[in-house]
Amino acid sequence: MSRRTSLRPPFRPPVDPYVLVLLCTVLLAALLPASGTAADVAGGASTGAVALLFFLYGARLSAREALDGLRHWRLHATVLAATFVVFPLLGLAAGGLVPAVLTPALYGGLLFLCLVPSTIQSSIAFTSMARGNVSAAICAGSFSSLAGIVLTPLLAAVLLGRGTGGFPADGLPRIALQLLVPFLAGQSLRRWIAGFLARHRRLLGVVDRGSILLVVYTAFSQGMVAGIWHQVTPVRLGALLLVEALLLAVMLTLTWYGSGRLGFGRADRVAIQFAGSKKSLAAGLPMASVLFGAQASLAVLPLMLFHQLQLMVCAVIAKRRAADPRPVEAAPGSGPARVPAR
Repeated sequence: MSRRTSLRPPFRPPVDPYVLVLLCTVLLAALLPASGTAADVAGGASTGAVALLFFLYGARLSAREALDGLRHWRLHATVLAATFVVFPLLGLAAGGLVPAVLTPALYGGLLFLCLVPSTIQSSIAFTSMARGNVSAAICAGSFSSLAGIVLTPLLAAVLLGRGTGGFPADGLPRIALQLLVPFLAGQSLRRWIAGFLARHRRLLGVVDRGSILLVVYTAFSQGMVAGIWHQVTPVRLGALLLVEALLLAVMLTLTWYGSGRLGFGRADRVAIQFAGSKKSLAAGLPMASVLFGAQASLAVLPLMLFHQLQLMVCAVIAKRRAADPRPVEAAPGSGPARVPAR
């Protein structure tokens, strides 16, 4: 039976419920922004929440499992190059759109988006759906998260300090204190608390998401009080969305066809495409709150939009990849796939 006459229900791209909750949090901050003493309390709680988030990231992320994946070093190097080299270069190229298309503040957020590490969960989910190399997606996401703890702040210090005015002079010391120190503490205590974290995964998931909501509320409250939202118009937001759609399309194309030219088989190409084309909302939001301060609300807006866009587009691609004929694969990384790319 052809696909057009299939009785299967039409596929509906996902709308992440958490994004809807984030948007409600933004609306709450717009209607009831924290100010005065309440702002000080919210700011202190947000700082603590960011430190807790990165402590939990460190405690959960198994560096040993990530290092065990070094046998696929070419695949991981390709994903890291896409995430921390190609993405930033495209972000810099988008600087030519300022001020005609993007305001300097929105461009700063777009450039920051290009510096954020890749996702882990959604990369694994889409790779699995598309019948790709799931173990490679797990390791690639882990490598990207580990590298992002160091590379994202360093790249932000170099690139955001040039022309965007978005990186504060004391940014790196504050990042080390709020992000790197808690992350390393979590890594050092992992052997003793990993079992506890695994047993209480659902509760800690609530803590994770609740902490990010607090960070978003605090950032957007600061933006409302500072009046920075007067810089954004619906036309500018529409232009930002179009630029991000183009950015995602370019990365999806480069990771798929580029990995094919590098000689990867189909399963590895699927992992490279999904791990190399996406950005982590969970890692980017807390980092932005540290990097941008009162400007964080505009800085995280491009990341929030890109997050939902990548979920919708990658879900459609994964569905199509799942329908590919099953190829006779070569050894990972040893030669090109025997079935032409679609």
